[in-house]
Amino acid sequence: MISENGLRALVAMAVVNFCLVLHSPSVLAKPYNAPVTKCPIQSTVSAFVASTKSLASSSMISQGQRRSSFASTAVVGNKVDMTKAPTASRLVSMVASVPSEVDQAAKPSPKRQSGSALNVHVLGLSHHNAAVEVREKLAIPKDEWCSAAAELVRSSNGAIEEAAVLSTCNRFEVYFSARDGKDAMRAAAGFLAERSALSQGILRRNLFMLGGEDASWHLLRVSAGLDSVVVGEGQILSQVSSCYQTASGEDGSGGKVLSQMLKQAVKAGKRVRAETAIAKGAVSISSAAVEFSIYRSPLDLKKPFADASVVIVGAGTMSRLLITHLTSAGISKIVLINRSVGPDSRAALLAAEYPDVEWDLRTMDQMYPAVTEADVVYMSTAAEEPILKSAEMSAIMCDRVEPIMIVDISVPRNVETSVSEIGRVGSYNVDDLKAVVARNTAARKLEILEAEELLRGEWKEYHGWHDSLGAVPTIAKLQKRAEGLRAEEMSKNAKLLNKMSDKERDAVERLSRGIVNKLLHGPMSHLRAPEGPDEKVRTLSTLSALFKLEDDGSTEQRKKSKK
Repeated sequence: MISENGLRALVAMAVVNFCLVLHSPSVLAKPYNAPVTKCPIQSTVSAFVASTKSLASSSMISQGQRRSSFASTAVVGNKVDMTKAPTASRLVSMVASVPSEVDQAAKPSPKRQSGSALNVHVLGLSHHNAAVEVREKLAIPKDEWCSAAAELVRSSNGAIEEAAVLSTCNRFEVYFSARDGKDAMRAAAGFLAERSALSQGILRRNLFMLGGEDASWHLLRVSAGLDSVVVGEGQILSQVSSCYQTASGEDGSGGKVLSQMLKQAVKAGKRVRAETAIAKGAVSISSAAVEFSIYRSPLDLKKPFADASVVIVGAGTMSRLLITHLTSAGISKIVLINRSVGPDSRAALLAAEYPDVEWDLRTMDQMYPAVTEADVVYMSTAAEEPILKSAEMSAIMCDRVEPIMIVDISVPRNVETSVSEIGRVGSYNVDDLKAVVARNTAARKLEILEAEELLRGEWKEYHGWHDSLGAVPTIAKLQKRAEGLRAEEMSKNAKLLNKMSDKERDAVERLSRGIVNKLLHGPMSHLRAPEGPDEKVRTLSTLSALFKLEDDGSTEQRKKSKK
């Protein structure tokens, strides 16, 4: 017959096995081996074990001194790790999780999320976990960031209070503030599914979701260029800055909390670039494209890159960076294709910045003739649909023997996918540049560590400010209480004050306010200081009791009863 202790052990083991069966599909579906969130029935198991005495008898202890605490059981992959406690119930992703080894000493323990607290979350996809063909479906032009964020807030039915969009060639991210993270994530995912026409299955496989502390850490790393394809690249900082300006503008949907986090991220990005060497010698997507072309030219074109004829389609910022690196690589003649090439056009102004280059400016209707003559073609326009078509490229390749290389650094892509299937055509996009920039990332490990050390300070500063928001109601009550007491005492001495001149009464008024403000300065400074959640609760409780901030008017009632 099974003993009582044995029965309890069997029940506990059955529960753990049930957890494995229940959660294995979700574990397998998580990208990058993301940590598994807390098991929904863990509290039940904890209560069960806590209600029993030690399952091990003295004979069991002598056999190995082993004790298993089911309260600390965590599911890792498809196994049960009996030694590690589950992580806090947060939406996390290995793409942007806070570094584990060095950070844990500097990073405070996770705060308990309050249902009434306004926390920032991020939902999106990037070059880490989504292919370019998925990213381009969600891409939003910069001039539509504001309207898209406003639409997200409206469509959330109150689940999302603040929102901002960051859409670049390598990432699409929606930042939003909400009091209920689950409802907000559900609303945001539905918004993206409707906007992109992608199925929920595809979105689930490609999206990452971060909340609270992980979301703020992710944004800081993004702004500093640590999460970019090319570590340390500078363009992302200007894009985060644009996101902040859009969100905090008159028509923006940023609000107080999200705008502050974006502002902190811009500040952090500037500090990292000013105080570390992360940006020195750093390459960009454009420079990576040139380096990639130099590497591929002998393989694809059978000639050195310096001898290749080059065409650039588009005259934006990416094209400017392309030209800088092309000239450094020995290219002295460039055909530039743009919608307009007049004296005041962007193409003409861009060409004027590089007087040593032999320019040939052409309009978009001359793109295919220019491609016919080129060895290397760079596509860098803001077009939302492919403009280099497979049918036209097939016709071109039928009339030429020489191979051609096409490097598309635009998102959405400017080149149809099927172009890569045409013989003697080497067609590449931004995802193909990762192997090139991997060497750059490996060589910058020290700079990355230095940058992350600075980011921890910025991270703490933001969360110190965020924590202080919980004290705002108490501060307001404290000020109201002090002002009420001051006004009450002034009223008691109204007869004496009336005998004074206006100048004297004004002096007494200023004196009383000054005394009150100085007395309140210490308590209010302490309330605004960053503290852990438990310490903050104790501080608020103590001050409320000392100053009777929860007084419901009983004092006034007592006064009336005396009268």
